[in-house]
Amino acid sequence: MTAPETEGPRARPAFRTQAPVVAAVALGGGAGAAARYAASLWWPTPAHGFPWTILWVNVAGCAVIGVFMVTITEVRAAHPLLRPFFGTGVLGGFTTFSTYAVDVRNLLDGGEAGAGLVYLAVTPLAALAAVWTAATATRRVLIRRQP
Repeated sequence: MTAPETEGPRARPAFRTQAPVVAAVALGGGAGAAARYAASLWWPTPAHGFPWTILWVNVAGCAVIGVFMVTITEVRAAHPLLRPFFGTGVLGGFTTFSTYAVDVRNLLDGGEAGAGLVYLAVTPLAALAAVWTAATATRRVLIRRQP
């Protein structure tokens, strides 16, 4: 196995071609994370309370991902930086696995084992259902409209 090339004529062009993508993801991720944080400030979870805000953030973000991916992959072409900015960046920063994991741990550590296990199971199921439902509905609505 050889080490990746870090110097030479190929290293700089690869960075230059990927730099706009990295910047788009970083900017979008910051915006998405800020939106999630704002949601948690507007609808805070009380101590030992069920983390409804993060559950709904994840479900809503996944629904938007379903609409977005169908729209840019099946309905119309998009700018090459739109998917990294909005899909990976904004929606990746908005939805959160890490906060979900911390919320599960906090519920379990706080003596709320039942709520923690429900949250552990419901979040991924609801997120997957949201993606599937939104993608299916988007296909039905947008693809029928095409000539």
